[in-house]
Amino acid sequence: MRALWLENRHLHLRDDVPWPERSGEAVVRPILAGICNTDLELVRGYYPFTGIPGHEFVGIVEEGPPDLAGKRVTGEINAVCERCPSCAAGRSSHCLKRTVLGIVNRNGAFAERLSLPYSNLHIVPDEITHQEAVFIEPLAAALRIQEQVSISTDQRVLVIGDGKLGQLVAQTVALTGCVLTVVGRHRRKLDLLQARGITTASEESIAKGSFDIAIECTGNASGFALARNALRPGGTLVMKSTYAGDLTFNASATVVDEITLIGSRCGPFAPAIDLLRTGRIDVEPMIDATYPLSDALAAFEHASRPGVLKILLRP
Repeated sequence: MRALWLENRHLHLRDDVPWPERSGEAVVRPILAGICNTDLELVRGYYPFTGIPGHEFVGIVEEGPPDLAGKRVTGEINAVCERCPSCAAGRSSHCLKRTVLGIVNRNGAFAERLSLPYSNLHIVPDEITHQEAVFIEPLAAALRIQEQVSISTDQRVLVIGDGKLGQLVAQTVALTGCVLTVVGRHRRKLDLLQARGITTASEESIAKGSFDIAIECTGNASGFALARNALRPGGTLVMKSTYAGDLTFNASATVVDEITLIGSRCGPFAPAIDLLRTGRIDVEPMIDATYPLSDALAAFEHASRPGVLKILLRP
């Protein structure tokens, strides 16, 4: 089958990739797939992955049980063993033997077919468009924050980053009614947030110690430094983005100020689907372009440009 292949930090199209065959798994024909910052970081060497990248998708089940066959689905990206200590303790996203769609030891969505365990798949309601459905996985990741941190209406929350992830985090956090501010560097992206009534600001305007919670969505050292500086003593810093390199910070000051650091990854699909189904989250203005799989290299080049939001592939 045709697929976009990543090896030694180099992307190329192949027409000779074997069709997916895994016992107990559904075969899905992707309709649309989204290019994520993690995909871009894989190309830059964030993790030594060889295979087909891509983990944000909507598709049709071609092979699977009767309740899934022919259905439009999206999928959770962690395929787990259900037997290791992490799975037994209810931490299946940290399964010791997990494979991760398009990221760890499992071919992903930038191909004519993919496979996932039946239990990973979620049927997409008719009210959600193909374009919206691609955002279910990253929207679920944004919602993970609220499983980890209680956000109340009187708390001051800072979201750092106006990119794809920052947009989704900001929209979901705004639903809590907290005192929310988003920092970004791109006028067009900030305008999208302002159109939804979300307050935006420049980095220079953020006063030291003025926030209870800071959510870092840039994955770079300057974003982390801004988040740390913005927190009051006893505040919480959520690290929501992947970091390609090492991060250096003042650990002593973090201890003295009793700052809570929280890493945040994958999240709940059911509430993400419900938010899109009911129109409480708006994602389609974030789509900048859609490319056929045959133009995947151009799509990745486009996605890597500064200021670009979501680029989709049509396998």
